[in-house]
Amino acid sequence: MKLKNKDYPLYKTLPEVHNLKELVTFRADESGDEVALSFNNESDQKVSKTFAQVAKEVNSLGTWLYTQGYQPKDGKLYHIAVLGDNSYAWLIAFLAITNGGNVAVPIDKDLADHEVMRIINKADVDAIFIADDKKDLVKDFKQEKVYLLSQLATFKQEGLDSIHAGNKSYYEAEMVDENPTIIIFTSGTSGQSKGAVLTNRNIGAELTLTVQNFKPEGSTVAVLPFHHAFGLIVGIFMVYYYGFETFINKNLRTISKALVNEKPNTMFLVPLFVEAFHKQIWRAADKQKATAKLKAAMTLSNSMLKTGIDMREKFFESVLTPFGRNLKWIICGGAALDPFYVKEFRSWGIEILNGYGMTECSPVVSVNRNLYRKDGTIGRGIPGADFKTADDEELLVRGPFLMQGYYKDPELTAEAIDEEGWYHTGDLGYVDEEGFIHLTGRKKNLIILSTGENISPEELEENLQRDPAVCECLVYEQDKKIVAEVFPEEDYRGNQEYFDKLIKKLNHPRPPYKHITAVFLRDEEFPKNSTHKILRKNYGK
Repeated sequence: MKLKNKDYPLYKTLPEVHNLKELVTFRADESGDEVALSFNNESDQKVSKTFAQVAKEVNSLGTWLYTQGYQPKDGKLYHIAVLGDNSYAWLIAFLAITNGGNVAVPIDKDLADHEVMRIINKADVDAIFIADDKKDLVKDFKQEKVYLLSQLATFKQEGLDSIHAGNKSYYEAEMVDENPTIIIFTSGTSGQSKGAVLTNRNIGAELTLTVQNFKPEGSTVAVLPFHHAFGLIVGIFMVYYYGFETFINKNLRTISKALVNEKPNTMFLVPLFVEAFHKQIWRAADKQKATAKLKAAMTLSNSMLKTGIDMREKFFESVLTPFGRNLKWIICGGAALDPFYVKEFRSWGIEILNGYGMTECSPVVSVNRNLYRKDGTIGRGIPGADFKTADDEELLVRGPFLMQGYYKDPELTAEAIDEEGWYHTGDLGYVDEEGFIHLTGRKKNLIILSTGENISPEELEENLQRDPAVCECLVYEQDKKIVAEVFPEEDYRGNQEYFDKLIKKLNHPRPPYKHITAVFLRDEEFPKNSTHKILRKNYGK
């Protein structure tokens, strides 16, 4: 069948939810016996939890929290942090906090102890759920308010006993639309993180609106960090809303095994993963001396697709097998993705749908749709999202998903959200005549030359990143010149001659003001934030 790519009605098959409590309750009622979340235990045996079991455990732990004095009263909402690796226990703790009307504060497990304590103090944290191996990060916090995630079974049983004794306080907790439910700290690339306050209304709107744009057809494997909005709200709760199973992957070392065993239909990734998977595919082809064969198969397959014949599953079995042979959709966000990767993965039978968002917007504001997409764009806005371009070409957005503000930071909030309710994204872009959104660069990253020319470093980095010798790269201004810094793939490390020639080749078709004047090689990866974005603040000028 010939692939279609045209506008079509939104998906409107799910009832509206106003908060995470309604989400958990809806799925327990609708799909109680179906698997919601799964993971491998310490013995590497798979454990599956149904939607009904998740609801029961959330209510049990939430009731226990109430018996410990964390029941909202007289306007007081308790701020409770969650800190640790991605895990089922992490999610149960998080939901037990939010679904009782309190405020969850997810914290990056890889932060230094002083930064963890800065966030704890900034967010007025009252208590902490933490993984055993991370408890030293909060040694300066009142220890009687530190609860180990490994003890959740005991806490849940105590809560269940209280429920059986007639305690219905947690079940009956009122969820107020405008009350905060999450303070999630942005992992900025150019400065100190800020605590975005997301309300019940924000989360409910984000879930209800975004699911109308995209629809998966099966399970997923969660690999992005839960302390980040994309990994948690989209990668977990949105899939939960759809009613599909999510396998919680432990860490980066187990991704390959998880993909083969779990055979996901959909994955939510940032560009770093897409680029890494792409290089693995071509590296494997090169190792098997099958590069030319793969290229020829792609050319033939793409020609056949234009006539309505789809042979990708048969032609690219070796490419699809490491992904479980069932992967159809990758939702990619968190940073710009070169459309080159979209086209290559499409040739193999995997559609990458690029989207866009930020923590402050809960997070998704646009995404390409299953059957309506435009390469090189971040899709069309989700229902309820309004966009406009400012005089300086900055992209502005507003909608019911927009945060309440930065916690205890009215000045930064006023800088980010103007009086008319427009959020200033910091990205440069525009909306085309078909409603697709194009990004052209990052406002803060613009290189402004003495000639008055404005250069977007992302454009130059995109070209560099395509070369198989480049693992990571960054383009910035140094001494009024454009330079590149590269962390090469292993076989090319220290090969200055290769990269000098590469820069010369890439410069050739560009106007002189876009020429990279020098390339510096690194011996180690660039420092990154928790969403694998390179920290730009240390480079340039």
